Amino acid sequence: MFTFLRPTPSALLPIALVGEDILKQQAIAVQHFDAALTELAQQMSASMAAAQGVGIAAPQVHSPLALFIMASRPNERYPDAPNMAPVVVVNPHIIHVSSDLVSGEEGCLSVPGQRFIIQRHKTIEVRYQNLQGEWQQAELTDFIARIFQHEFDHLQGITLLERSRMQEQTHTLSAQPTTVKGEAQ
Repeated sequence: MFTFLRPTPSALLPIALVGEDILKQQAIAVQHFDAALTELAQQMSASMAAAQGVGIAAPQVHSPLALFIMASRPNERYPDAPNMAPVVVVNPHIIHVSSDLVSGEEGCLSVPGQRFIIQRHKTIEVRYQNLQGEWQQAELTDFIARIFQHEFDHLQGITLLERSRMQEQTHTLSAQPTTVKGEAQ
């Protein structure tokens, strides 16, 4: 189902913060599946792990490419997260969503110190390419589906801050941010 990224020592990349132009732009499709793409994915994975994230999108590290990493694991920010090895997702599409919406707390490396209660689809069917350019298809549920949807938003130029203000979120006061003191971002 997933093609996993092998961890290697890589340079950490600076993470873009809300308000930076790169986070407002729609990502561009990856055309070249080469060593440079693999190196970017490895650097993204290392940067995400250092920041205790469970996902990171290329625009968050100042790259315009349609690429993100999912790597759920329990950590300080998400103590109840399930374990999964890092997965590289290139040129993703959400092809089907369940009508069931689930509320859950989310943070974002690009929106430091804030958490939001966000509604996401409980189950999604997705299609994407791996680092070799091979198409993959998967059905994702619960927290993993939430990560995919969060990172997919980044590729559409939508940060967690914008998502929290969208009409489907604003019907509940729980979409308001909360400040988290001492949280690693």
